[in-house]
Amino acid sequence: MSHIDRHPILSPPTGKTVQFTFDGRTLEGIEGEAVSSALVANGVTVFGHHPKDGAPQGLFCANGQCSRCTVVIDGRAVKSCITPLEEGMQVEPLRGRPPAPRESVLSDEVEKLAVRALIVGAGPAGLKAALELGKRGVETLIVDDKDRPGGKLVLQTHNFFGSIDDCHAGTRGVDIATRLADELKAFPSVRLWLESQAVGVFSDGKIGVLREGKRYALVECESLLVAAGARERALAFPGCDLPGVYGAGAFQTLVNRDMVPSSRRIFIVGGGNVGLIAAYHALQAGIEVAGVCEALPSVTGYKVHADKIRRLGVPVFEGTTIVSANGRDRVESVTVARADESLRPVEGTWRTFACDTLLVAVGLEPVNEFARQAESFGFKVHAAGDADRIAEASAAMFGGKIAGLNMLKELGYDVEIPPDLARTAEILRSKPGEIVARPEPPLEKEVFPVLHCSQPIPCNPCTSVCERNGLKLEEVFGNILDLPTFDSSVDCTACGKCAAICPGLAITLVDRRKPRPGFAKVVVPYEMNLDAQPGDEFDATDVYGNLLGRFPLLKVRRAKFQDRRSLLVLEVPREVAHKIAGVRVQDPEIILHEITPPILPETTPDDVIVCQCERVTAGEIRQKIREGVRDLNALKSIRVGMGACGGKTCGSLVLRLFREEGVDPHDVKPGTIRPLAFEVPLEAFAGKTKE
Repeated sequence: MSHIDRHPILSPPTGKTVQFTFDGRTLEGIEGEAVSSALVANGVTVFGHHPKDGAPQGLFCANGQCSRCTVVIDGRAVKSCITPLEEGMQVEPLRGRPPAPRESVLSDEVEKLAVRALIVGAGPAGLKAALELGKRGVETLIVDDKDRPGGKLVLQTHNFFGSIDDCHAGTRGVDIATRLADELKAFPSVRLWLESQAVGVFSDGKIGVLREGKRYALVECESLLVAAGARERALAFPGCDLPGVYGAGAFQTLVNRDMVPSSRRIFIVGGGNVGLIAAYHALQAGIEVAGVCEALPSVTGYKVHADKIRRLGVPVFEGTTIVSANGRDRVESVTVARADESLRPVEGTWRTFACDTLLVAVGLEPVNEFARQAESFGFKVHAAGDADRIAEASAAMFGGKIAGLNMLKELGYDVEIPPDLARTAEILRSKPGEIVARPEPPLEKEVFPVLHCSQPIPCNPCTSVCERNGLKLEEVFGNILDLPTFDSSVDCTACGKCAAICPGLAITLVDRRKPRPGFAKVVVPYEMNLDAQPGDEFDATDVYGNLLGRFPLLKVRRAKFQDRRSLLVLEVPREVAHKIAGVRVQDPEIILHEITPPILPETTPDDVIVCQCERVTAGEIRQKIREGVRDLNALKSIRVGMGACGGKTCGSLVLRLFREEGVDPHDVKPGTIRPLAFEVPLEAFAGKTKE
């Protein structure tokens, strides 16, 4: 059994060690962790084989949205990513169709409950809404399928953007999750059901909830909030169905929630914030990052995120697209190529890199089916967070707060919703602005900060913590989208607070007061495991990751306000001091592990699996489109959308095939929403007894 035993931000897991079996082998795991995580920690990547063609199956989303991690536990087919590990579990790989369960483990009675407010999802939006309801003593129930509240916050080890006063900017996501959960404990009117799925919403005004996989409950409410978050978009390419192809969120779940080192070397497809942050999290977990590719001409996430990983030694390939994942029973390498204007691979530009894991980070889709179904049945329903609109978690918190206030008004409470809440929420949802040229730092000063951010994003923690008010926002937008600047009339004390709190690690400090002649001290923020001693040398880089030289460490600064971030103090030549933006942790030339000649897929684009649940190929779907099919329900004749995910994973891929065949997606009739959002054993509805 292998877990991460050293991490710069997180503590190693401390739960009870239990034994379980997989395919007859006795293994060990940590009680309560996801069975999928326990399997990966024991080196198991193939969880079973598909009944249609025997293809190996493994973890993909780790979020209960797909079905690729299905295993048989104690005679029952279950999703291993949302099933907690227990002592003595008998876990078997899925071979063919799942067997009928040997006996019932469900309660015989259906629980019935009425509350004033029901919230589906205990992420940042759901928790903030619950806090507003709890302050007024409203009887509220929160339902979440995870084992702890916080949603995706519990996967985020980095400091958040935004503002300190409005959304805990400068605080790590994992700590924000703990803070919100602790605040909720003060309100007894709010109940929280964890490891429970809201599985269906019905026309009689009831909502079905499967509690801990064992008890079925029917809940009635006066006001409903859906804050179920988002699912990751899939991407169809040769090898996309291999074990070792993960959604980036699944990877973060393994390394940041369950502390499982899922890989030795990863490659990432997608240069948005999710992919860029996943690269950073991998380095923190001691995992090599062979590269990040983005099909568009430049990354779509925050530039400070891209710069941060470039400085650490991660190659970022812009204008580059995925060709294939290669391997037999799991990923062994990835092939990429330059992308043309249509984002298709350019022939003759292929490159292959060795890796054991490929992360797919090509965007998110709202988990909003529940809200749409509830609305069609006349529920008083609200949506917040990613279920309403994809944005950063800071925006989700604001959306949740606004939703909670709207629910209070709906329930008859006299509340006022300040108009600045909506304005701030919109600012926090802002896309990255155009990159601008930054002024030269005040080289005439003995001590000064260097601000390496050059793109307007919603962020201002550095200006909030400056003791001398030397950092101020430019007056361009009139809000936190303005870039910070240093007032050279202020004498900087090199206290380091700005460098310690900057979410993008985009501030360094130059101090020329007491070094050797011709040298200066540079303070560099650092969040990786650190074993260095004074005198050890670091490869220093500029903001783009270009090597500036190898320089000695004078000391490491740590203080309470730095929140597990180290400040490296390097001695460097005066002329390069203001250019230094970071240090490398891996050599980008060595880490590439390029394979020559490049490996090309043996299959055609029509052979690519689009529907993972039912193993339906792109060619089969294209054939139906060419025959005149314009209704997604009609594709069920070839099993598209009939699998465990209900078409959630492949839906956008199918619409893309329609576009490629010259059909406007608006001319395609949508598929019928499945009555149940999650699989439920029939015995849960039947009140089945063992007899």
